[in-house]
Amino acid sequence: MEEMELIAFQMIAAIGESKSFIMQAIAKGRDNEIAAAKELLKEAGTKLAVAHNEHFGLIQKEASGEKVDFGILFMHAEDQLMTTGLMKDMAEQMIDMYEKMYELTAK
Repeated sequence: MEEMELIAFQMIAAIGESKSFIMQAIAKGRDNEIAAAKELLKEAGTKLAVAHNEHFGLIQKEASGEKVDFGILFMHAEDQLMTTGLMKDMAEQMIDMYEKMYELTAK
């Protein structure tokens, strides 16, 4: 397996785990398990950081003058990285809304 394919697969695997944590966090927030939801979002962020670091390493290579060739597999990994980052941001907002909603209904 070539270096770029390996990096893409590593990114995709980490991103997939991150998405799973995000979806679990949303479900926990919906069920008023806010502390558990926030912990899952931290786990999601840790996994997402793995993918970001792989991606940033390639940016550094190219910035230093090294040619970086990539194909559709890497483009897919980048797409997943961007959409999962957005997904995490939205999940954080949703969980904050759930938290406020449950606080208001408890009064």
